[in-house]
Amino acid sequence: MNLASIGTFLIISIPFFLLTVWALVDVSLKTFPGKGEKVLWWIIAITPFAGWLIYLLIGFRRGVKQNPTA
Repeated sequence: MNLASIGTFLIISIPFFLLTVWALVDVSLKTFPGKGEKVLWWIIAITPFAGWLIYLLIGFRRGVKQNPTA
């Protein structure tokens, strides 16, 4: 594996990694209406490459931000 292919791999992988981390943080900061739904969104969000997109399209609006002072 040469340096150019390693660089290409990193350029492609880093955005997917950051978006996955964002989705996981967002899931952890929200409450969801259904019982066990938070666990389901965790599993979906951690799915490589597509999980963050599924969460963004479907789960992002289902959750409600928790009140940090309560």
